[in-house]
Amino acid sequence: MIKRLLSTLLILLSLIGTAYAQDTKKSALEITDIEGKHYTITGTPEGLKISGLEGKVVFLEFFGHKCPPCLASIPHLIDLQKKHADKLAVVSVEVQGLAEEALKAFAKSKGINYIVISGQKEHLFVNYIAQRAQWQGGIPFLLALDGKGDVHYIQPGLIPEEMLEDIFQQLSKVK
Repeated sequence: MIKRLLSTLLILLSLIGTAYAQDTKKSALEITDIEGKHYTITGTPEGLKISGLEGKVVFLEFFGHKCPPCLASIPHLIDLQKKHADKLAVVSVEVQGLAEEALKAFAKSKGINYIVISGQKEHLFVNYIAQRAQWQGGIPFLLALDGKGDVHYIQPGLIPEEMLEDIFQQLSKVK
């Protein structure tokens, strides 16, 4: 009885997530980062339009606060954001359930200089990206978008800083 109920619930949640992902391809989604800044995300056939980040290469990363490869990537992302502040926007979504206040403290302790979003708070955004990018839950998980918002790279796992730099250089040349 309980197994049947759980199975039905999982199927229902999956259908709701799929319907939401399909619906948001046509409409906008509002999200807020840990600093209180709002962004409007609009799905496009090739990627995402993110208000305020137009014209920038975007590295959208799903990460976890307890994930060793994720923690190893933070200094690389900090360096890249510093080096290319005018042309790059790093957006990291914490997906291991860290509460927003704890996430703020975590970001401060690591010296993070890029956009951080609570996956716990913005779970609809996480579900939307998971559906569109076919994310299976492994972290870190990176989507790299050009200045038009088109996705060019989807990469699970830790990416060395040199490779991130190469991806940035390639995408910054896309017109």
